[in-house]
Amino acid sequence: MTEEQVSGYQVGGRRALDRVLAPDFLDDLQGMDLPTLREHRTVAEQEEADLSYARRLIQGRLDLLEAEEARRAGTDGAPGEVSHARSDAELVASLTDILADPRRTDHGMGRFTSVEPSRVGEHRRRAELAVADPHLSDLTAMDDAQLAAARRRLEGLEHELSADRHRVQVAMDACTDEITRRYRDGVVSVDDALRTSR
Repeated sequence: MTEEQVSGYQVGGRRALDRVLAPDFLDDLQGMDLPTLREHRTVAEQEEADLSYARRLIQGRLDLLEAEEARRAGTDGAPGEVSHARSDAELVASLTDILADPRRTDHGMGRFTSVEPSRVGEHRRRAELAVADPHLSDLTAMDDAQLAAARRRLEGLEHELSADRHRVQVAMDACTDEITRRYRDGVVSVDDALRTSR
């Protein structure tokens, strides 16, 4: 993957991810004025939301691939049940179950943010390009080797996204901790915060 990759820090790059993961992004947090510090946190929060969105796209595709592999192995039904070719209605029902799986979480480590993805179209396009395969929309048309190769590509990409997302979360937490410290230590007051937010 080159310039179309979903993520990956690039030295001197202009994307939000490049800015947040740059070595100097967290330099002298204690010396920053409050508006600048808040702006740093907002940029990190937005990039975390964008990475989370792209990661969910990849995870959804991974779930579909893994479900198809399980179907072929005969392990997607009840114990002892023989796997069979499914009707369109059965495929739709299976897809609904997979995408409704509650195991996925958006923000680990107890974080909460109301930020929404800002580059939905861009991330979808990049995610689609990253896993481009003429048969990916019809998994039953892929042979076992193609299916396994597609899964490995997605797993590698999901790992990269997760690593970038974790690094962004570290930056986001550092900014939040510094803002919290200022309130706790009386460096800034609520009135100061309200004035700087206007």
